[in-house]
Amino acid sequence: MARLFGKMRKATRLSGIKRLLKATALLHQVVSSLAPKVLRKRRELTVPSPALRAIAALAAPLRTRDARGQTELPQHAAGVLGTGVNGAGGFFAKTFTSKHGTRRYKLYIPSDRHQGPLPLVVMLHGCTQSPDDFATGTRMNSLAEENGFLVLYPEQPVSANAQRCWNWFNPLNQSRGTGEPALIAGMTTAVIRHQRANRQKVYVAGLSAGGATAAIMGRAYPNIYAAIGVHSGLACGAASGIASAVAAMRHGGRIKPHRSAPSATAAISGRLVPTIVFHADGDSTVHPTNADQVLAQAVGAQTNALTATVEEGRVLGGRAYTRTAYAHADGPSRFEHWMVHGAGHAWSGGSGAGTYTDPRGPDASRAMLRFFFAQAHAGIRSRLP
Repeated sequence: MARLFGKMRKATRLSGIKRLLKATALLHQVVSSLAPKVLRKRRELTVPSPALRAIAALAAPLRTRDARGQTELPQHAAGVLGTGVNGAGGFFAKTFTSKHGTRRYKLYIPSDRHQGPLPLVVMLHGCTQSPDDFATGTRMNSLAEENGFLVLYPEQPVSANAQRCWNWFNPLNQSRGTGEPALIAGMTTAVIRHQRANRQKVYVAGLSAGGATAAIMGRAYPNIYAAIGVHSGLACGAASGIASAVAAMRHGGRIKPHRSAPSATAAISGRLVPTIVFHADGDSTVHPTNADQVLAQAVGAQTNALTATVEEGRVLGGRAYTRTAYAHADGPSRFEHWMVHGAGHAWSGGSGAGTYTDPRGPDASRAMLRFFFAQAHAGIRSRLP
């Protein structure tokens, strides 16, 4: 298995992303020090890809309206602060153990905390990454300090995967109550209890293998996560082993979006998890088709009509993007698809100080937080069934 993962890692290297980052490291440092300014152009379009057109058949009639397109955080976010239990804020290394295993994790607690529970964002790193590297690349800790929320970074050890990938392709890690999803969910609820977090505002996001795992967490634990973010990832169940994982990464999984149904857990809870998807059309590691499949699976059996809004924009001095948002009438977007044009397998708008980042793209971290903080649900039980 280690040899197979070595081949996958070599394929990733051949994509040229790491060489590009080295060649433009200085430029990235300069660009990443500035908050990207965005130029936006709005126009009416139909659903922008063959895979997503299948959504129209389920969610018809689709209508178009003007997009807000904001990547800034809502004003109320800065006021959602809470009391910390572990003293002063900071970045803490901890360990979680349950019957499903043991994992280390890092937890960021903002220093300025007032009365009231804090939102919690769970961040799942990609292959070869660590919590510290992922925190640096996404700048999520700086945003947490600025806006007042907790950030949990579960760590995948080499003992579980030679390249530190989350094992999203293993069927044992694709459902509720088993394997890595149970570990991550248990860790999440432990942090909620210990830090007195806001149970209505718990979110999970990830990159690549972490993004694929975030998609699984949304399907397996809709009672915990109010919304999910999938960056350069794959849909839940896109693969069932190493060979099918490589095929899914190259061409898309064997997911039929127009027939995707909500998970049994989602059906029981009566909700589908709002989802924001980021992907680049130049990604040679995880094919962009996977982004369509993640979104189509998330929308799945949505029976109520959705309003589709398409916005085209460009980061000043950076990359163009297309943002498609789906919302119920007079409500916030429930599903979003961001396609970054010309980028590769990297966190859009991230810091060049981290790995697998593209500072020239729209700021995925802020966009996800803006989307997340607009979503909430009635809360969760403190113990998992």
